[in-house]
Amino acid sequence: MHTIPDGIEVVADRAAADRLASPPLLIVDEVTDFLDKHGIGRGPLTWRRIGDGHSNVTYLIRRGDASVVLRRGPRPPLPKSTHDMVREARIQEALRGHGAPVPEILAVCEDYSVLGVPFYLMEHLDGTVITNAVPAHLDTPKRRRATGLAVVDTLVDLHRIDVTRGELAAFGRPEGYLARQVERFAGLWEVNTTRNLPAVARLADWLGRNLPGSQAAAVVHGDYRMGNLMFAPDGAPRLLAVLDWEMATLGDPLADLGYLTATYAEAGQPVTPLELTPVTREEGYPTRAELARRYHARMDHLDLTPLPWYQTLALWKAAIFCEAIYTRWLRGERPHDRTFGPSLEAGVPHLLETAAAHAAR
Repeated sequence: MHTIPDGIEVVADRAAADRLASPPLLIVDEVTDFLDKHGIGRGPLTWRRIGDGHSNVTYLIRRGDASVVLRRGPRPPLPKSTHDMVREARIQEALRGHGAPVPEILAVCEDYSVLGVPFYLMEHLDGTVITNAVPAHLDTPKRRRATGLAVVDTLVDLHRIDVTRGELAAFGRPEGYLARQVERFAGLWEVNTTRNLPAVARLADWLGRNLPGSQAAAVVHGDYRMGNLMFAPDGAPRLLAVLDWEMATLGDPLADLGYLTATYAEAGQPVTPLELTPVTREEGYPTRAELARRYHARMDHLDLTPLPWYQTLALWKAAIFCEAIYTRWLRGERPHDRTFGPSLEAGVPHLLETAAAHAAR
């Protein structure tokens, strides 16, 4: 049987997919059939990969007058309990019922025979995600500041959602969340690395010995940063949607604030591999301290004294999941990654150094 070279992303039909050395990410005929079953668009479809994700894969699918977004995990094999697209879709459906700014979920596919992994379709929103450039309509010092504050205000709104009843209550166990995070990620290191970095164990020990008591239970996004937020395409800063809910659960809300502030680019502070929206170094954007103060102004029942612990946790976890990406790159499982994967040879140790600096505060 003729084999198509590895790394092909999209093929026309199942026969072409079966000839691949590794599975494609999209099979046009299969996706078309799925759209037909859900009454989405008519005629041939076009596709374009969107987003800056280094884990899951997102496509803009256009078909006739319909525009939808397809989100799926990377090629198998997938690590256990990761890339759960069905869960990610369900938690967004539950949050939407509470008025949270998330896209409408249009259809969920749990059938592995379609694309080899579960996936879901959501509405396509006309907005902008801020990463390497500031959109013209938000590019004044006053609007930059308002944009940064909107990021915090939306996080507060998420953290104030009642998670003690209804469908959301089933998405996690807030009790013991922090201890489980430390234990889980410490265990992930050994299965995701090919090198010895002693700082991982030292930080795990420090985190475990200095575990703070959780003061509240809330929806925890797990990757809350400006690059996962979509703003309106014109006018004053208005947030349309929070994206990328793969790591969401119920737990300690300060975990999100710690991640946001630890990974937020600030003028005069060192660069890390997780600086995915570097423009916040520009004039007008709030500082990390200002973000924390804004959060505390609306969540004043929470004591932010232990915030450095949460920032340490965030960067330590980031180092571990970045190491998994680096290992996949070394194994040739990320054939089109020519920048991010190789950068993690030095980037992961840098994240660990920055985490240790937070721990020393």
